Amino acid sequence: MSETYASDAILSRLLSLHPKSIDLTLGRVEALLAKLGHPERALPPVIHVAGTNGKGSTQAMMRAGFESAGLRVHAYTSPHLARFHERIRVAGRLIDDAALSALLAECEAVNASAPITFFEITTVAAFLAFARTPADWLLLEVGLGGRLDATNVVAAPRLTVITPVSYDHQQYLGETLTEIAGEKAGVLKPGVACVVGPQSDEGLAAIEARAEAVGAPLLIAGRDWEARAENGRLVYRDEAGLLDLPPPILPGAHQFENAGAAVAALRVLGFGEDACAAAAVRAEWPARLQRLRGGALAEIAAAGDAELWLDGGHNLAAGEAIARHFADLQERSPAPLALVCGMLDTKDCAGFLRCFAGLARGARTLDIPDTQASVSAERLAQTATTAGLPASPCAEAAQAVREAVALAGRGGRVLICGSLYLAGSILRANR
Repeated sequence: MSETYASDAILSRLLSLHPKSIDLTLGRVEALLAKLGHPERALPPVIHVAGTNGKGSTQAMMRAGFESAGLRVHAYTSPHLARFHERIRVAGRLIDDAALSALLAECEAVNASAPITFFEITTVAAFLAFARTPADWLLLEVGLGGRLDATNVVAAPRLTVITPVSYDHQQYLGETLTEIAGEKAGVLKPGVACVVGPQSDEGLAAIEARAEAVGAPLLIAGRDWEARAENGRLVYRDEAGLLDLPPPILPGAHQFENAGAAVAALRVLGFGEDACAAAAVRAEWPARLQRLRGGALAEIAAAGDAELWLDGGHNLAAGEAIARHFADLQERSPAPLALVCGMLDTKDCAGFLRCFAGLARGARTLDIPDTQASVSAERLAQTATTAGLPASPCAEAAQAVREAVALAGRGGRVLICGSLYLAGSILRANR
């Protein structure tokens, strides 16, 4: 049974204010912020992070670097995993329920039942929290896109970051990488430097076009800075010189790129090698190639002598990165792999699952609990099977893990994947 909070009732009411359809706009947020005295103008220096993949990991690494230098850091991210409070970190600590409830109630009262999206009004509540508590930095993660995202009301961030852009949320951002990257590049501001992670040619071209239009200097991966794995280390290079750093503690080859972006940001802001090393080795970010070693579901896996892993990646680029990690792991330490998967109907389910064809023995599929947009376990199993990954549906997580362990066999690996919403439900079920 999941824990309940006083803020739950307010959050539930706020969902009812949602417009009939999502129309990306800044108007509703700007109106509410104005009524609240413009807290977005009273924030500590902001680093605005956009992109498709790696935003959360890159932000977690930057926070580790700042905090290693003894600085107080606010952080805003979405979606949450186990509870809403994870989205708002105030001066280094997750917001407590009493403070969250008071802020949400204040925003609800001032909004006076006007239509507003859940993300918009909760972002305003986060701005109130950040404006009222002193800190040295605010790490602000975009929710959806960039240009019309609720976080994009900050007129003059200290720095922006755009992590790799790939296909996701096409129904809102456009069907091509040029269109999607153009929306992400909407966070660029005149005279504000932007650290740009590795991009496709068309994505980079769109970002460069926007940067030229607004006058934003770019620090581009592969041109102005480079990060790579070498002899088990993170080797970083920019015009200021070379750093030989420890490897990222977050697993996966793609984390070297994310660490590179975090280090590039820290270097631009004047931080030295110690903070850059801390960014690599002190970052914590759950549900990103996370090994579950304790809890109810982990015990089921352990009873079958199997490893249990969790990742919330949900688009094609994430599927490719996760599959690459398990292929590398298989090469170093051979063990059969089986999946437990749940996905939203807004995602490219077939493309994601196809990444694991030939790598995993098969999959067990789940409905994502309390999630209206979840693909049914039955339909997802059919999609997986068509994609080359034999699958069958399960009614609940414990059954799915149990069957996946049996499918992988003793000494095997089970990966739960496909959605951050699924990852959150798994963390709650695993207690």
